[in-house]
Amino acid sequence: QKAFGGEREMKGSIYFKRALAGAAALAMAAPVLAQGGPPPAAGAARPDVTKAMTGIKRATEYAALAKLPDVSGIWYPDWAALFGARGNQPQLTPAAKAKFDAYTAKYKEHGPPLYAQAACLPPGMPGIMGQPFPIDISYQPGRITIYAEAYEQPRWIYTDGRKLPDDPDPFFNGTSVGHWEGDTLVVETVGFSPETTIAPGIGHSDKMKIVERFYLVNPKLMIDEMTITDPEVLAAPYVTRQPYKPDDHPLREYVCAENNRLKASENGANIDLDDDPFAEDKAK
Repeated sequence: QKAFGGEREMKGSIYFKRALAGAAALAMAAPVLAQGGPPPAAGAARPDVTKAMTGIKRATEYAALAKLPDVSGIWYPDWAALFGARGNQPQLTPAAKAKFDAYTAKYKEHGPPLYAQAACLPPGMPGIMGQPFPIDISYQPGRITIYAEAYEQPRWIYTDGRKLPDDPDPFFNGTSVGHWEGDTLVVETVGFSPETTIAPGIGHSDKMKIVERFYLVNPKLMIDEMTITDPEVLAAPYVTRQPYKPDDHPLREYVCAENNRLKASENGANIDLDDDPFAEDKAK
């Protein structure tokens, strides 16, 4: 955690500058908004909104989405696979293995270090795709959105032909671009927050890249095949396969901070019940 202090301060500074810029823009726009514009003259021509929008570019772009392979909808992780083997264990470089061995030894002595869970930080990629909660996949022109119920996290996969950035910002879910290879959606993602991990106890470098292949085995089974590469951490590509089944229940609200009583420290985590809302009931 301390190792990333400088990173957090830098990101905090960037967000603060953005907030100032946004406030300044709102301040300059306020007089204009207050003045408004003149109302339309009586009898002025108005657009006919009853006509079909066939000539509008955005309407034709939405029509084109219907021709794409359809993996849209709500998908739920297959529970049998979620707790089974989804792939081989990652093969680590010597330096990464030494760090993982130290993590494992500390885990055995003090218990799991649940800092991220206590702070309500989302798992980010690749962990967000392995949560025991549903995802909602939807199509928009030039983009596919994967919305995860866990931590209410959106992933935007740009399919408009843009390239991956050479110097991406470090986001929890990275920056993603996608394209179709037949019936398979191929997604490439780079640029990850240092708070995210490949797996518990296995961090990553800024060279990590994730390639996913989404495809239907049949209408009741979708696979997210994920290949992770990182020359500084992984001695070989790490491949996992996460099966999903369709689900007809709507996504629910997920508010991590509500009733989150985890407290994390250097010596593991515990549950804090000093402010137990049910204490009065227990006393009766």
